[in-house]
Amino acid sequence: MRKLISALLYTALIAVANASNADIATAEAMREGDMRKLIFHSAPIETTDVSFFAENGDEISLADFEGKFIVLNFWATWCAPCRKEMPDLSRLQSALGGNDFEVVTVATGPNPRPAMERFFAEIGVDNLPLHTDPRQRFSRSMGVLGLPATAIINPEGREIARMQGEADWSSDNAIAIMRELMGKAD
Repeated sequence: MRKLISALLYTALIAVANASNADIATAEAMREGDMRKLIFHSAPIETTDVSFFAENGDEISLADFEGKFIVLNFWATWCAPCRKEMPDLSRLQSALGGNDFEVVTVATGPNPRPAMERFFAEIGVDNLPLHTDPRQRFSRSMGVLGLPATAIINPEGREIARMQGEADWSSDNAIAIMRELMGKAD
């Protein structure tokens, strides 16, 4: 009986893993326009346990977001492409945000809170977090070399894709890719 249960469990795990790989392969094939810069990894990559600061000042880490897909965006107040991209990330959050998806924005480097608030106010963003990484420990541990940089993290806390540079994250294509990854394709 134990062997039968083990065999069934193994089969179920393989089926789930293959479904995830199929979703990623399908999502990768869907890329158009700006989303062509989104590079999917051949296998999910372990992320860091280095913390950053939530907008309330508490230390948090990616483990706090496990159980949901996240689009993790690194930005700064001085970054012109970030200014252009952030409203698109805000619209992506409005379109898909919920229990199984969140856009997580982290200002990396010295970004004073008043400047961050002014940045969001000027571009009309009010639904994204003002998380910070003032000493860039978190961003360095994630291999961020330039801004903006965006990673897609799966519910298990592993990075499955990354983009360097800005993109229209609110495009029909970007939303369709995320829905595919989340298993919610129309």
